[in-house]
Amino acid sequence: MVPCPALTPLVALWLLGLKTQVMETNSISCKSQGASRLPEFYKDGDFVIGGVFSIHYYMHAVEHNYTSLPESLKCTGRFVRLRFARAMEFAVEQINNRSDLLPDIVLGYQIHDSCAAVPVALKVAFQFANGQDAEITTSTSCANVASVAAIVGESGSTPSIGIACVCDCALQVSHSATCACLSDKRQYPAFFRTTPSDHFQSAALARLVRHFGWTWIGAVRSDSDYGNNGMASFLRAAQSEGICAEYSVAFYRTNPRSKVERVADVIRGSTSRVIVAFLATGDMRILLEELARRPPPPLQWIGSESWVADPEMLRFGLVAGAVGEFWEGAFDCKLTQVQSKGDTSGKHSGKMCTGTEDLSAVNIPYTDTSQLRVTNMVYKATYAIAHALHRVVCDSVSNCDKNVIVEPHQVLQHLKKVNFTVNGYPVTFDANGDPVARYELINWQVSEDGTIKFVTVGRYDASKPKGHEFSLNRNITWMNRQTQVPLSVCSDSCPSGTRKAPQKGRPVCCYDCVPYVDTDLSSTDSLRCISCPDDFWPNSKKNECLPKPVEFLSWDEFLGIILAAFSIVGAFTVIVVAVVFYRHRSSPIVRANNSELSFLLLFSLTLCFLCSLTFIGRPSEWSCMLRHTAFGITFVLCISCVLGKTLVVLMAFRATLPGSNVMKWFGPPQQRLTVVCFTFVQALICTLWLVLSPPFPIKNMSHYKERIILECNLGSAGAFWAVLGYIGLLAVLCFVLAFLARKLPDNFNEAKFITFSMLIFCAVWITFIPAYVSSPGKFTVAVEIFAILASSFGLIICIFIPKCFIIVFRPDKNTKKHVIGKVPSKAL
Repeated sequence: MVPCPALTPLVALWLLGLKTQVMETNSISCKSQGASRLPEFYKDGDFVIGGVFSIHYYMHAVEHNYTSLPESLKCTGRFVRLRFARAMEFAVEQINNRSDLLPDIVLGYQIHDSCAAVPVALKVAFQFANGQDAEITTSTSCANVASVAAIVGESGSTPSIGIACVCDCALQVSHSATCACLSDKRQYPAFFRTTPSDHFQSAALARLVRHFGWTWIGAVRSDSDYGNNGMASFLRAAQSEGICAEYSVAFYRTNPRSKVERVADVIRGSTSRVIVAFLATGDMRILLEELARRPPPPLQWIGSESWVADPEMLRFGLVAGAVGEFWEGAFDCKLTQVQSKGDTSGKHSGKMCTGTEDLSAVNIPYTDTSQLRVTNMVYKATYAIAHALHRVVCDSVSNCDKNVIVEPHQVLQHLKKVNFTVNGYPVTFDANGDPVARYELINWQVSEDGTIKFVTVGRYDASKPKGHEFSLNRNITWMNRQTQVPLSVCSDSCPSGTRKAPQKGRPVCCYDCVPYVDTDLSSTDSLRCISCPDDFWPNSKKNECLPKPVEFLSWDEFLGIILAAFSIVGAFTVIVVAVVFYRHRSSPIVRANNSELSFLLLFSLTLCFLCSLTFIGRPSEWSCMLRHTAFGITFVLCISCVLGKTLVVLMAFRATLPGSNVMKWFGPPQQRLTVVCFTFVQALICTLWLVLSPPFPIKNMSHYKERIILECNLGSAGAFWAVLGYIGLLAVLCFVLAFLARKLPDNFNEAKFITFSMLIFCAVWITFIPAYVSSPGKFTVAVEIFAILASSFGLIICIFIPKCFIIVFRPDKNTKKHVIGKVPSKAL
């Protein structure tokens, strides 16, 4: 058994005025040196239940000289929780009148006032455990002489710990002791409660604070097991919610006033506007009295269950500083000519109490039956003990034996199994002796008549799934009757586009807002800027990631439409020229210009115009491979035809020389072979390119950070430049040969037109290289299409348009005489 941490036995016994004598190693014999403490309320019965409540908040302080027997412990102050004792009385009377619960059994009670003090609670606990015998024995075994079957109470956590330490079998069911430490069954095996543990309350309060956006709070607590454990649990939960405490102070109602003043000064000088108070009711009253002397700025109080639903708190403004007995405090009168012993306020009107005053005519916590939250816990605790006792003394058909000796451990075992409903509330205990954690969120609201009322505005149910435990169902009235949620933060929220920079030496809730100059995402109140995914980009406020726009030369944009139109127009022009040539294929001008190569050239030019269309649209694997290879092969086919026509011109004039037979070596078969050979080389280069490292589509995110460029990666840049280089080599060769043949005598010498076309072709592709390298995004594709179209239009215009003009508009010049030069060329 783990030793009890509250008080060592010898210290506790000395405080109780007991003379101790060690009898054995595991027991202590004690003889009472004073009179037993009489109960405040008593009823005899077959079985008796004990009750310990903090009816008063204070114990009369006595100076011990240790030379004589100490005075009896006495309570002082107001009757503040008398309703708990009356609730237990009421429950016992109800049980005695029931036929289904302890029938034919008279249940009695002994109710004591603990003064909310550990010494008084311990003295009562010893009396309960040992009866009225003057000789008291404490040991690890439980005596059978206990005067009560179980105990309802205590009200506070620290006195409850003291009672639990007297004897493991001193079974108690508390109605308001919420310290999470009492759930430890190794230390407190006989402790149960009908109120939830502070472990759940702390989590609920932390979530409540975070729900309203308060990150900068003050914390004040009772310097007791209840306050210290509850606040420690709350601060841990608050830290996990990102909440910072500006201060955390503690005091106890018996501390010197200077200690309370220091706590009040801390609250007055703070910047947080929200205070979480884990305080017992008596401590809360003292703090409010002190704050009332010099009121601080308006504060929003968040309270634990101890005081936030205590009706006594509602009249704080009226009873500030007043300490008296119940009847005197209720009717503002004196019971005797001499001021009551417990009255130190001196604020009575001076009139005498007659004893006939009407309680129904006053509005006091004792008579207010509209707020019975904690009182109902006393009611349920009494019923829980009765149900456990019923299982001990009654059989399955409710035949009860009032003469049976009830041992505390029997009641303990059956109390673990109780499961019933009273007044619509289920009563059961888990393995730790705790009920299911359910809380009401209470809001103090001022009614139309100016009175303050408790209003339930929300609930917390720990049995619900995670994330759904907390709910609000009514509007909340805040400090100074405000309807808007008050603000309590150390630093204002950082706008989007900035990040939080912690202030040196201060909590993490205190920070400066530092602008973020990069293009990454920065959400509101972010500690660091977060990069958006590669495919996303922050919006202008930098608080949201948006998909990056995708850029490529599409069919539906203006530039794509224009280039596609020119491509189609070019292809259509070639077809028209081909039709004209075909219809006049027997004319001298067509026959004199190598009609076979002319038609092959027109076919290749059509492909050149059409292959530019493969560069438009979203890049895909097939389009990337097709666009560059098709362009390379068709242009080589085109240049090969032009080169063949140039060679034919040169060979033809050479053949006119005497004794020359060169044309037999460059007839139509040789011309076709030349075109095939030149084209085959380019086709081989393209095949190797596609096999070894073909082009493929990519998302280019490096050129622009704010958008994605869809383009074709060349795969092998060397292959791409080999294709262009081969085209350039043939173009230069063709240009040189055409330039050499430009002055040969002939009215329709093609060499002149080929020279101009190759000059345009070379000029276009020479300027293409720097433009291609430097153009960004879709303009790279546009430059390539422009080079294809420009060079293709240069060939069709320079080589074929003059011949078409003669064929269509000047048929008189389409004669053999003009072709062979019988007519002076100037006539052209």
